[in-house]
Amino acid sequence: MRKVFYLPLFVFLFTCCDKAFAQTASVDTIGNKLDNLKSEKKASFKFGVNYLNDAVFLGRADTIKTPFIEPELKYTFKPGIYISGNLDVIPNRTTKKLDGGSLSAGYEYDITDDLSGGVSFSKLFYNANSTQIGSSIGETINANMDYDIKGIITPSVSVDYNMLKSGFGSDILINAGLAHDFAKLGVLGSDDLLIISPTATVNAGTQNFYDAYLTIKKYKLTKKGQAREAVAKKLLAAQDAKLAKFKLLDFELSAPVEYKAGHFIFSFTPTYAFAENKLPARITSGMANSSGGLFYFQTGVSVKL
Repeated sequence: MRKVFYLPLFVFLFTCCDKAFAQTASVDTIGNKLDNLKSEKKASFKFGVNYLNDAVFLGRADTIKTPFIEPELKYTFKPGIYISGNLDVIPNRTTKKLDGGSLSAGYEYDITDDLSGGVSFSKLFYNANSTQIGSSIGETINANMDYDIKGIITPSVSVDYNMLKSGFGSDILINAGLAHDFAKLGVLGSDDLLIISPTATVNAGTQNFYDAYLTIKKYKLTKKGQAREAVAKKLLAAQDAKLAKFKLLDFELSAPVEYKAGHFIFSFTPTYAFAENKLPARITSGMANSSGGLFYFQTGVSVKL
């Protein structure tokens, strides 16, 4: 019954936004296409800070809720090559507030006016006691592409190759999505821009990252976990073949909102994720296993020069 819910909600998001906003410009993705409304590319420097209320990864999360503040920097050269970095800071901890971070280098390009893509490499860093589900990932190679069809709908696909810490296999993750941008110029000023992009995505791939997190993180963080570590490893060993198989991981519904005024960009992205093919409860006891899905959001402000 739950899957029947996805299509009506997606249609509802489209309908509500259409009543409030008229599409005044052809805009592809929320982030990169704001500046492509101008015909000429130029080098840019972006810095800002985001707040995420919980670290949810492919519909999976630890019961230890992990909200974090994420300062970020990004410099993009005129041809589309960029370098960026960010930190994950846990505000409600008394010690070890720095939970992780990453350094990335990539290339964003436009093949045509409607077809764009990108490739990147990221090095990720995590605190040894991090409760982020993806904290076993060491490096990520990404390739992505999206195509704006007549300003009506934008299908996209993104592929990640995640290299995990020693002793665990790598993961391949594929994200496929559909989005539609509702944009309005001149909301509060003549040159400002507001965009709302209802989006439906599906993620599929392997789950070696989950095996690694449960083995080297979850069962070592508490005495109770250490006591059941040997038993948990046996249970996980029985699941190894399944974790290494390519499967559906989650469905996600989101409605990113972005407002640009001068050099300032304000954003808010609410997301509802429905996990699929989860591990048995006897293995993930103590994890967030809501059958109704997980809601989380990210909001932030940045300056682009």
